Amino acid sequence: MGLLRVMMPPKLQLLALLAFAVAMFFLENQIQKLEESRGKLERAIARHEVREIEQRHTQDGLREHEAAAALSNSEDDLVIIYNRVPKTASTSFTNIAYDLCGKNHYHVLHINTTKNNPVMSIQDQVRFVKNVTEWREMKPAFYHGHVSFLDFTKFGVKRKPIYINLIRDPIERLVSYYYFLRFGDDYRPGLRRRKQGDKKTFDECVSAGGSDCAPEKLWLQIPFFCGHYSECWNVGSQWALEQAKYNLVNEYMLVGVTEELEDFVMMLEAALPRFFRGATELYKTGKKSHLRRTSEKKPPTKESIAKLQQSAIWKMENEFYEFALEQFQFVRAHAVREKDGELYMLAQNFFYEKIYPKN
Repeated sequence: MGLLRVMMPPKLQLLALLAFAVAMFFLENQIQKLEESRGKLERAIARHEVREIEQRHTQDGLREHEAAAALSNSEDDLVIIYNRVPKTASTSFTNIAYDLCGKNHYHVLHINTTKNNPVMSIQDQVRFVKNVTEWREMKPAFYHGHVSFLDFTKFGVKRKPIYINLIRDPIERLVSYYYFLRFGDDYRPGLRRRKQGDKKTFDECVSAGGSDCAPEKLWLQIPFFCGHYSECWNVGSQWALEQAKYNLVNEYMLVGVTEELEDFVMMLEAALPRFFRGATELYKTGKKSHLRRTSEKKPPTKESIAKLQQSAIWKMENEFYEFALEQFQFVRAHAVREKDGELYMLAQNFFYEKIYPKN
């Protein structure tokens, strides 16, 4: 710069200084603009990151809401089918469902078949499956009726209903049904029954070899669980017995026994509270208006029981009953405990851990 002052005239030196000053001013101005741009960029990036976080939170919230809605919809889409076997406390249990349906917000529908025929025609099977799966206005629903098991998978449905049932000691069931046909019960005492007027006792019927107490009349619980196959209704069929056992453990969520009805109700309340919340208390308290008893029922003598137990049909029906009882007691042993004479359900006994990948 000193050399320039020596070699350049004063005017040129002044112009050079002005040019330098203008250049410096321009550079400082550009630097300032760059700083401002960087600041704007940083703020834009920050706003974008905030939006991304908010969007993630919103999506997470939506997913949680959708999951909750799906769970609610899943519960509201439930269908239970109780294909009740006659004289197994089925009316008593069904009345509990009727008493709770308003409080727990579900529908109860009785399947009334012509002449109580437990086997549906193929066209009625299709209609029934369509009704159960597509009648959304009725869901959640509790269907009950004296119909044999129907396999919904044969009709291509994606979601099968939940099957439940009750069974009873086969001779006790037959005795109850025998007197029910003659004297009715305390549920509808004025209704005239098919065998009304016949005063013959069950023991007298067995002694005389009557048809209403014949071993063939025991064949009912097996075909109800076996289903809509012709072999199911062939009295004494070994195939029907094995199919009934298979269906009991593979197609039914829970099968109780009449003799332990309270335990059955308690376990259903724990497993399906959407339907059975309050069922145990209802069963225990009040006048038990839901219970139904056959009128003028006389216990059979040991001789009558022994005579029926000689038949192959009783042995098969009893084998099925014992099989169901063992399964029910197994399920109950893992679900219920007794303390001070009272039964209570076990709390949840599993949890999740070691969940990967970590978020």
